[in-house]
Formats: sequence, C-alpha cells, structure tokens
Amino acid sequence: MIKLLKKLDKKLFFLIFICLGFIVAQVYLDLKVPDFMAEITQLVETNGSKMADIIKNGIYMVACALGSLVTAVIVGYIVSVIAATFSKKVRKDIFSNVESFSMNEIKKFSTSSLITRATNDVTQVQMFLAMGLQLLIKSPIMAVWAIVKILNKGLEWSLLTGGAIIFLVITIIIIMIIVLPRFKKVQKLIDNINGITRENLTGIRVVRAFNAEDYQENKFNRANNELAKTQIFNQTAMAFLMPVMNIVMYGLTLGIYFIGAYLLDAALMGDKITIFGNMIVFSSYAMQVVMSFIMLIMIFIMYPRAAVSAKRINEVLDEAPSILSGEYQENKNDIHGEIEFKNVTFKYQDAEKPMLNNISFKVEKGETLAIIGSTGSGKTTLIELIPRLMDATKGEVLVNGVNVKEYNLNYLHDLIGYVPQKAVMFSGSVNYNVSFGEAKAKITKDKIKEAVQVAQGQDFVEKMDKTYDAHIAQGGTNISGGQKQRLAIARAIARDPEIYIFDDSFSALDYKTDAKLRQELKKYTKDATNIIVAQRIGTIIHADKILVLEDGACVGFGTHQELMKNCKVYKEIALSQVTKEELENV
Repeated sequence: MIKLLKKLDKKLFFLIFICLGFIVAQVYLDLKVPDFMAEITQLVETNGSKMADIIKNGIYMVACALGSLVTAVIVGYIVSVIAATFSKKVRKDIFSNVESFSMNEIKKFSTSSLITRATNDVTQVQMFLAMGLQLLIKSPIMAVWAIVKILNKGLEWSLLTGGAIIFLVITIIIIMIIVLPRFKKVQKLIDNINGITRENLTGIRVVRAFNAEDYQENKFNRANNELAKTQIFNQTAMAFLMPVMNIVMYGLTLGIYFIGAYLLDAALMGDKITIFGNMIVFSSYAMQVVMSFIMLIMIFIMYPRAAVSAKRINEVLDEAPSILSGEYQENKNDIHGEIEFKNVTFKYQDAEKPMLNNISFKVEKGETLAIIGSTGSGKTTLIELIPRLMDATKGEVLVNGVNVKEYNLNYLHDLIGYVPQKAVMFSGSVNYNVSFGEAKAKITKDKIKEAVQVAQGQDFVEKMDKTYDAHIAQGGTNISGGQKQRLAIARAIARDPEIYIFDDSFSALDYKTDAKLRQELKKYTKDATNIIVAQRIGTIIHADKILVLEDGACVGFGTHQELMKNCKVYKEIALSQVTKEELENV
C-alpha cells in the first residue's frame, strides 16, 4: 500500500496538508463541546446562576457543532478530490503499462484479471484512501487529545476506559488474522467470475449453437457460489465487530456512571458538584476516545482488501515489458520494404520445444511472399515477429536492413500495415475503424473511400444507413465475418505502408471476392512488400515467393512451380485442394 501511495504528487500532498489543518480544527471544535456542556451542567447545579450565562454557553456549544459540520464538509470534499485524482492516475498508469505489454505479459496476468485490477482493485484503494485520510488522521488526534483532557478527571474512570480500548484492540487483531487470507482469495475469485462472464459473452453464439447454456450457467454458479460463501464469511466476521463496539460503548458509559455514583455517594456535599461535572465531561470524552478507536476499526475493516488490491495493482505496474522500444527512427540505408530473417528461432515461455526453428529468407521491395503450412506450423508466430508483437529467441529479423529490436516501435509500426487473423473492429463508425490509430489525422475521407473500394467493401458500406458514418458495434457484431475482414484490410491499405502483412485475412471471403480483392491489391500495392499467410492455394499461387512451414521449420521456399517439383509438403497441400490438371493450367 505504501509503495502505491508514493504515486501521490506534490499537489495532492499539499491538499493533504490543508486537509490536516481542517481536521485539527474539526477535532478541536468537537472536543470543546463537552467543555461547554460541563459548564452548563455546573451552572444548572449552582444556586444563583444566571440564565444568560447558560444561554451564552449553549450558543458557544451550538457554534462549535456548526463549525465542526462545516469543516467536515470541507474535509470530505478535499479528500474526495485527492482520492479521485489519485485513482485516475493509477488507472492511467495501469492502462499505459498494459498497452506496452507483449503477449507473454498479457497471458501471465490474463485479460480478465487485468480488467479487475484496473477497475475493482483501484476502486478498493480509492475507497480506502477517501475514508483513510479522514479517519486515519482524525482518530489518533482525537484519541490523544481527548485522553489528555481526561487524565486528571479520575483514575478509576481512566483505568476503565483503558481496559475497554485494550479489549477492542485485541478483538480487532483476532478478526484481522481470521479474515485477511480470505480477502486475498476474494480478489482472485472476482478475476475468475470476470473470466467466465467474458468467455460466455464473447462465445455466446457457440454456447447457444451447442445448447451449452445450462453447462455455462452451472460453471458460473459454482464460481459465484464460492465467491458468495467467502464474502459471507468475511462480512459475518466483520459484522461481529459492531455489536462488540456497542457493548463496549454502552458498557463503558454504564461503568463511568456506576463509578460516578459510588464517588458521589462517598464525597462531601461541596465536592459533589465537581465530581458530577467531571463525570459528565469524562463520559463525553470517553465516548470520543472510543469513537476514535471505532473509526480506526473501520479503517482496519477496509485495509485488508485495499492492501490486497494495492499489491495486485503494483504487480501490474512493476511488470517490465519484455519488448522495449529502440531509438532508430530514420531510414539511413535508403532501403524500402525489405524483410530478412536470419536463422530465426522462437520459443514460447515454458514450451518444451521452439515454435520456429532456424528460419532464414529474404523478401525485396515490391515482392509478394506467401506463407503456407498446416495448422500449428508457426505461420502466425513468424509474421508477428516482424512488427515485434513478440521477439525472436535467437537470430535476427531485419526490416530495411535494420534489426527490428533497434527500431522505435511507433516508427516500425508506421512502416507496416498489419491485418490479423481475427479481424478486430472497434465501437465507432466505418470512417473511425478504417482511419484507426495515429495516422487518423493524415487519412482523408477520399482515402478511406479508396481503401474500402480496393478492399471490396464499397458495395456493403454504401448500402448501410449513413454509409461511411454507419455505426460499427464493438467487435463488429453487427456485420458479417467477411465484411469485418474487408474493413480490416481497408484499415491497412489506408495507411499506405511499405510492408503489408495479411494473416489469413481472406478466409471469410468467397472465391469471387477473394480473386477480385487480390487483383486490386496487386495493382494498389505494387510498390510495397506483401506477406500473405493463407490456407488456399488459389490465394498464393501467383506469389513471387512461397515459404512452406512444417512443425516450425522451413521445408520449402520458392515459386509455385519450383515447389511443385521440389517440395513434397507443398505438393500434398496443393493437390488436396485442386486437381493436378487445374494446377498444370496455372
């Protein structure tokens, strides 16, 4: 928690200092009220007292109460500003750090856990900070100040109050020992609930298609019940504190009056008024002392969960991204669109064997490289090394003659138009999705229309309501898979990059649209380098170079004709899709 609170900046510390001043003023006003009450009590008990003196002390007492109210409102406002500003900064830091994570870091935490940490965990810390700044500062000041005021009011009462406080502290410690481990468990269970919910919502079509609603509901109920049981136990343990506090408060009040009655009975007539006044004052101050410890108890109730949340937030903030941006952001070689792999090996963390093994090839500007292979052969992994979505374990990946690890990441990504295997759409218009990213300001509406036209999306876009301003739902749930792919391709085209990477980006297209799109792409991207991952022979048959992968190794590299003669794997894939006669007519 302390480590996370170090993120408070100078402005927030200044506000805390101001808050401290108002809290001291509030405590002072609260503790003046019993003094005026004691004065009024003595005036009432004393013969010959004037009503004007009683009213004057009553007005002072009301003024102190109103002053305490005003300072409490000011403190509440300042604390809210501090807590909200701090949580905003922490959320921003979490989001920024997660944005720089590679897939290795994302998988380490899991998507659902990262969402929980950026929302629920930050909220827990914010609530603790908002309450803690008020209570954690106010309660010790009030307790010490009140104890000082009652020290000379009676030894018996002081011992009774001390015993009540010790009992409260022991109770708190016992309960904290019991519930703290379960508070840690709660946050993990919330991660699990988020994960199951997210999985169900994203896969709702599959769930319904396979009549798996009951299975998913039972799966959710098991996780939900476990979370509920843990929460019930924690809340039951914490609820035990309230009756204990009430027993202590009422018992202390009863004890003070019992001791007071004994002292009054044994005192001389002249001392009875003083003892009675001290008893009233001590009772008020003792309640203030107990209330101070009750406020501390409230903090202790909130602290375990906030501490667990702070630790989880720090884990994300302390996680160093494995892919760091380089400094190279100027093309000094006068080479454009060249890609070269030199003995590249890649192995996933904790994997038994490499996903890619000793891959070497070179693609020149304007050439089209096609990559083909069976499922799991490493096609997607290979192309993800180019924009540094992952880093090679061994060997070098060169773009324009420079190792990608030396590039400034923004500069490298500007050189590449990347269309992933799963077309990703964001909530917004067609224009927004096609001009997505930092290049948005440079991409004109005419450029968007041209990119959509090349991607063969003009026919369906212009039939939509509001055409290019038509709304696209998050994940593209209101358009088809083929339409999503065409918009994702248009997004890459609109950037006019030096290198295009299409990761099986034509799989949802019919053969006619696929052929037309490739024809238009060839014209539009003739000066750029194209890398195409595909399963269809028809998509890659006219590529300048074809790379054949099997079990992470390169088993063939050349043109279609060369591979048909020299590569058994490629020939088997080709003949499984089209006849020998059709291949001979290519």
